[in-house]
Parts: sequence; structure tokens; C-alpha cells
Amino acid sequence: MRQRLSVIVGACFALLGATADASSTPAAVTDVCGRLRLPDDSKLNTTRITLDDGEYTAYTKEADGSFCFYNVGPGVHLLDVQSNHLLFSQVKVQLLNDAMDDPKFVEYPYAGAAKFPLTKLILTAHASYEFFQPKPGFSPFAMLKNPMFLMMIVSVGLMFVMPKMMEGLDPEQQEQMR
Repeated sequence: MRQRLSVIVGACFALLGATADASSTPAAVTDVCGRLRLPDDSKLNTTRITLDDGEYTAYTKEADGSFCFYNVGPGVHLLDVQSNHLLFSQVKVQLLNDAMDDPKFVEYPYAGAAKFPLTKLILTAHASYEFFQPKPGFSPFAMLKNPMFLMMIVSVGLMFVMPKMMEGLDPEQQEQMR
């Protein structure tokens, strides 16, 4: 029992020593800055850019589309541009402990596409979203797709066809029908 207690106490001291060593070394952080660009070089409205699904958030500050994430730690981060009007690529940002001043950027234009390494973080919009569709004009053939209209056509057709069918019957059969 005493030996087991000394093992547990020793493990606790070892764990405390390891966390003290880890917390005493300053974490390497850097700033990740870039720019959003439109194909026609027009001015960009305020757009939200996130790193790691919202862990870091930045907004375009200037009309030229520049943005910056501050105090980003090492690792592989996913950069997303969340715009209501424009479609941008996703970018993976790789920050290594020994090369924090030289981040690597890999652009993924869309799912399944080939990846492109970037030297600078400059993203160009691929397309603009079209949310609204023009209202279709009137077409008489569109009414034929309506089930109520089809039932009405069948009923009106039977109104004209039934008397013609009754004329072809024998007089005895006509009496039975009445």
C-alpha cells in the first residue's frame, strides 16, 4: 500500500514538472496577413475571413481587401472566406515551429480539384452567387402540368362525348339508362 502511494505521488510530481516546463517556454506565434481580390479589381465590401472554423476571425479593413490574423500558433490551419456575394477558394496555412516567418499556403479551388501552392496569400474570387432567378413568363403549356386542369379537360371532354355515345345505343338500352 505504501509503495503504491509513493508511486502515485511520484507520478504527480513528474506530471507537474512536465507541465511547468511546457508552460515556461513561450509559444511561437506569428501574424498571417493576406489580401482578397476581385477579378475586375473593383472595391470589396467588408468580408469575414475565418481560420480554423472561427477560432480566429478577421475582416477586410481596407477597400483593397487586406486582412490579418494576429498571434496564430503553429500547425495546419484552414482559411475560409465567408462572403454573401462572392465565392473564394479554401486555403490551408501551414505554420511550422522552426519556420514561423515563412508560412506555406495551399489553395483548394473546389472539392476534388488539384491543389495549388501560393507564395503570397492573395485570393481571387472565382464567381459571384446568383440567389434570385427571374420569374418565368406565362405559358399555356404550363397549365397542362396542373392536375386540376387535366381533370377539367377530361370532364369537359366527357360532356361532349357522352351524348354522342348515347345516340349510338339501341332505344331499349337508352330507356334502361334513363
